Amino acid sequence: MPAAQQSQQGRKKGGPAVKHVPERTCVACRTPRPKRHLVRVVRTADGGVEVDRTGRKAGRGAYLCPAQECWRLARTKRSLDQALSITVSAETWTVLEDYSQRLPEARL
Repeated sequence: MPAAQQSQQGRKKGGPAVKHVPERTCVACRTPRPKRHLVRVVRTADGGVEVDRTGRKAGRGAYLCPAQECWRLARTKRSLDQALSITVSAETWTVLEDYSQRLPEARL
């Protein structure tokens, strides 16, 4: 098959181009969601852990659903520790829990 036919084989004629939406998986509940619907937590170069509100900070990142139950589950299962390859300290969890208190109780 000619290259021109191969490149157009999977497209619909005349329709709008479908935009790719990146997906990530919550480290606590393992639910895949669009990247913009999750909260990114990042391990910084100095070894600290913080919420990345912009989604662009440098460092190893992990994603959590914007729901208190996922944040509690991540602490219980230590899934955030595993995803960031670091042991999250009690002081850091206090800061993260303060952030999660502003989130809804259950997943939507």
